[in-house]
Amino acid sequence: MADREGIFAGQDPFAIAAAWLAEAQESEPNDPNAIALATVDETGLPNVRMVLLKEILADGFVFYTNYESTKARELDLGGKAAFVMHWKSLRRQIRVRGTISRLDGVEADSYFASRSLKSRLGAWASRQSRPLTSRAALMAEVAKISATKGMNPPRPPFWGGYRVSPSEIEFWADGAFRLHDRFRWTLDSESETWTVQRLNP
Repeated sequence: MADREGIFAGQDPFAIAAAWLAEAQESEPNDPNAIALATVDETGLPNVRMVLLKEILADGFVFYTNYESTKARELDLGGKAAFVMHWKSLRRQIRVRGTISRLDGVEADSYFASRSLKSRLGAWASRQSRPLTSRAALMAEVAKISATKGMNPPRPPFWGGYRVSPSEIEFWADGAFRLHDRFRWTLDSESETWTVQRLNP
């Protein structure tokens, strides 16, 4: 990728992100769609954890979680988040910062229905982020949910998606002598247009 200015100029950053993810899916051995998602709590203390990115839309990035989890409470409290995707095999990463909105309608229903039965039962059974007495207690809850919800459980009301609508997207690619290539896309909120700037490594 010798002429990265030419490749990045005038392109849609979401299309670039989707293309990079598609390449990673061919080379990364595990979870090429993993992102490190950062939030802050009510005191301003940062929190970060790995989640799986499930979709790149024309205007945002989507993942799913339990709405009663710590991450969800912090997302709802602050309304903003940041994440990074890193692919060691490709020596690339993408950094994103933006605002958060829930996806808890048809899109969430459709994605939940596409998950394996065990994953759907687990979503019902897990009281994510809260204390658990033992794994046996969790498995007992799974068995209880299986008996009551059957083989096609609906999406729980406490489970759904979030969309990160970026104000900044930064693409990073490894360069010789640690002279890496960095390009930051910044959204003008008034005109809703993107500008791109090369950054020092």
